[in-house]
Amino acid sequence: MFTGIVETLGKLVSITKDQKNKHFTILCPELTPKLQIDQSISHNGVCLTVVSLTEDSYTVTAIEETLIKTNLGKWQVNDILNLERAMLLSARLDGHMVQGHVDQTAVCKSIVSKEGSWIYTFTYDTTKGNYTVEKGSITVNGVSLTVVDSKDGQFSVAIIPYTYEHTNFNTFKVGSIVNLEFDVIGKYVKRLMQPHL
Repeated sequence: MFTGIVETLGKLVSITKDQKNKHFTILCPELTPKLQIDQSISHNGVCLTVVSLTEDSYTVTAIEETLIKTNLGKWQVNDILNLERAMLLSARLDGHMVQGHVDQTAVCKSIVSKEGSWIYTFTYDTTKGNYTVEKGSITVNGVSLTVVDSKDGQFSVAIIPYTYEHTNFNTFKVGSIVNLEFDVIGKYVKRLMQPHL
């Protein structure tokens, strides 16, 4: 379980194919000394397990299903990743409850500067049954955000300077593919209501 509050950034330095899996090595001198083998880390919102460690980098493995359902299959060496360790139950929940299980990807449709903030608009495939609500929570590339505008298959979020500078939002362009995790409470409500609709 995560909060969607990005802890730090990492740099992807190596991709190794192993049958249908991929091993990703991430350079992160700030975080690596605090890690252990078998620990769960959120990478752009995807929960992956640490399988090996060096002094300043660590490696995780993604299976075929993860590569297909997320943007991990499109990762390239030198990409910058949002990283977050699993939450402590004794800590404050500053974001919202994030599982690290990406529901689907979205495409960045527009980026509008608002003289001190940015409005990012994303489009996504509605046939997968997910949706957003205005003022509800959404996780984009592992970042907990509030939806400011919700339409069918599209939503917008407002990004403050701190988030822009300390996450990989500053690398997004129109056409960038991002990972989405929809609010878990909303997903349970939807499941409960389906028989009545």
